[in-house]
Amino acid sequence: MKIISSPLELKEYLKTLCGDPEKKVGFVPTMGALHEGHISLIKKARGENEVLVVSIFLNPTQFLAGEDLDKYPRRDEADKKICELGGVDVLFFPHAKDMYGEDEVSLLAPKVRGYVLEGTSRPGHFNGVLTVIMKLLHLVNPHKAYFGKKDAQQLNLIQLMVKQMFMDVIVVPVDTVREKDGLALSSRNAYLSSQERQEALKISASLYLAGKMVSKNVLTTKEIVHAMRETLAPLEISYVAIVNRDFEYIEKVEIGNSIILVEAKVGTTRLLDNIWL
Repeated sequence: MKIISSPLELKEYLKTLCGDPEKKVGFVPTMGALHEGHISLIKKARGENEVLVVSIFLNPTQFLAGEDLDKYPRRDEADKKICELGGVDVLFFPHAKDMYGEDEVSLLAPKVRGYVLEGTSRPGHFNGVLTVIMKLLHLVNPHKAYFGKKDAQQLNLIQLMVKQMFMDVIVVPVDTVREKDGLALSSRNAYLSSQERQEALKISASLYLAGKMVSKNVLTTKEIVHAMRETLAPLEISYVAIVNRDFEYIEKVEIGNSIILVEAKVGTTRLLDNIWL
């Protein structure tokens, strides 16, 4: 496994490594603190491509003032080992000074879809996400890029960016990985105390309830959201929402075209989860 920190060195190395234009390149961008969810992305990408690139970059521009950039989990050596064992060919590990300039060009999230749900509680967050993903995709130039469904709004906006910017990359959504008790894997789970972790199970429980209601043909979103909020109490709820795959609010669940999303705080930790129906 080759570890590279310089963007220009990465571009040159990939030109040499991928001299044959038919050679498929897969890319998994991460912020580190890798867990089984990331490993599932790496495994899928490894199985579908001849060259696998993973990036680990704790992107400062997607953190707002007062958020957890400074305390975000960092496990650099463990992350490198996970990538090596996962068959990663190139690990891109840049520094912020190499990724950003002083008078920086940035990408703006869409004015509607980028400022609902998570965008409401974190205005400007998706500007940073889209800017860094654009940079990384241009550096790696992959055939396929892999993103988890747990960050559904982020995934949707990246798909929209790729479409609207006419980018030649396939965005591959990958299912959320969960603990045996249902908790969605997240690097931020490391912040939870044992008691908070038990409280966090209310999030997946609310989604399980929603799925059960839909299976019994209860499709009215207002009714489902009300029941979910009762299950989530007394957590601090940022939102419970049901949208279609274009992130438009809907009044009835449309099987095959709906996502049910939750953002809630457990203690001081913000957690996201969702189910795709």
